[in-house]
Amino acid sequence: MQPLKYRLANASDVESLVALINQAYRTNTGLSWTSEQEIVAGDRINHQQLLESLNQQNFSLFVAEMIEDLEPALVACIGLTFQQNAVEIGTFCVHSQWQNQGIGKQVLAYAEQQAFSICPTLISYEMYVLDARTELIEYYERCGYSKTAYVESYPLDANVGQPLIDLQLQHMSKSVS
Repeated sequence: MQPLKYRLANASDVESLVALINQAYRTNTGLSWTSEQEIVAGDRINHQQLLESLNQQNFSLFVAEMIEDLEPALVACIGLTFQQNAVEIGTFCVHSQWQNQGIGKQVLAYAEQQAFSICPTLISYEMYVLDARTELIEYYERCGYSKTAYVESYPLDANVGQPLIDLQLQHMSKSVS
């Protein structure tokens, strides 16, 4: 596998990132195994939501690119939202044509490392996963995360898609070692 080049996302990336995130979350093509197409309808994110996130002081969005034919190809992104001594990992996706090749694990490890370098007093990594996505929960468990007792309602008012089935957000956590 070719090495990935990481950088912080900026406003000029918004169009490409919105396309990447919606493609990864809402279509089931190529090597995709993380699609929510069967359980959530509608876009995962829009331009305004992404711009608002990028403008938050406690949020960093990293992009991962692969250099192909001298042009960088956007293959993944991952967001870090800092809250005291914890960081919530979200906006995490890998383009469907690049899934099942270890890129997600690389990107997650990079994000955890960056989070700790940004906040050396970090105690835990946190995330929320749709409870119906058992294969994704199992993946994160293999990456060292554990389900907690905390479950949240699906955020219907957040404009991140309409559930097609009954969904909740499962909280997962991993201690910083």
